[in-house]
Amino acid sequence: MSLMPLKLLLVGDVMLGRLVNDALKEKPPTYPWGDTLPLFQAADARLCNLECAISDRGRPWSATLKVFHFRTDTKNAAVLHAAHIDAVSLANNHILDFEYEGLFDTINSLKQAGIHAVGAGTTLREASEPAIWEVQGRKLGFIACTDNEPVWAASLERPGTWYVPTQIQDERARYLFEVVRRTKTNVTCLIVSLHWGPNWGDVPPSEHQLFAHTLIDAGADVVFGHSSHVVRGIEVYKKRPIIYGAGNFIDDYAVDEIERNDQSAIFLLDLHETTIERLCLYPTIIDYFQARRATTDECRVIITRMQRLCTQLETVTNWNEQEAYLEVAISSTPDATTPFAP
Repeated sequence: MSLMPLKLLLVGDVMLGRLVNDALKEKPPTYPWGDTLPLFQAADARLCNLECAISDRGRPWSATLKVFHFRTDTKNAAVLHAAHIDAVSLANNHILDFEYEGLFDTINSLKQAGIHAVGAGTTLREASEPAIWEVQGRKLGFIACTDNEPVWAASLERPGTWYVPTQIQDERARYLFEVVRRTKTNVTCLIVSLHWGPNWGDVPPSEHQLFAHTLIDAGADVVFGHSSHVVRGIEVYKKRPIIYGAGNFIDDYAVDEIERNDQSAIFLLDLHETTIERLCLYPTIIDYFQARRATTDECRVIITRMQRLCTQLETVTNWNEQEAYLEVAISSTPDATTPFAP
């Protein structure tokens, strides 16, 4: 019996603290998602990087120098529930902003909301534990790690994040590859989330490409990168997509007029049977602490940039003007790139 097609939705950094948190004191839980919410509701599985703690307590991290501390009220776990988020990555440089209390509260809030959380925990074993759940007759696997904030690395006895340097010979990287191999034997589609590299620049660091290829060789079906405040190009390696940087999706950050950290996308993967057929990017903008679909003029800027970045990675793309998405073919390669043409 054939399986129904499955739509897997990914977005980058979701930061619900500071001014977003203030807005949510009056706005409903659906507010941060803006007019993108129908795309979330139409998907079968939804994942993001949660770039803040969910807690009403804890002190700002002070053991080492840290400028920004992000936390959202406990009630705002409802924001993730409103978008039907299935799983989040906690492996990032803000999950311990309010120390271990904030981390523990976040994990408990997500558990109560029925949302899988990966990439941080009370021990390294817990932080590196994959989330596995079934959707449309397929088992999805999700694991997450980061090369940010090494001082937050979980150990056998200490809480924290799953810290993994992006050097493939490092023993912590070899452990990651082993977890990927082991997890892939139990799932249909395995997503590996990486909060990696610097905040700025739309070209990924040179070591990221080899690291991503090694993850796919080990069994990853999707490499889901974030941490950069701007989107980076997409590569297709062995018919599997590598999203080097998904950008910011919700936040209150000041906008750099050159880097344009308010521009991003919803990444929607189509899984047919057990094969990823295509990846569609729906351009988005952060506006008044919420995500919204990009206008025609905004699409022109975002898509032109993405096509340039994808071409540098030898990835062929096609702009679908009627549905307003950029398609990256995965299982088959189109004849040519179709540029944005309003």
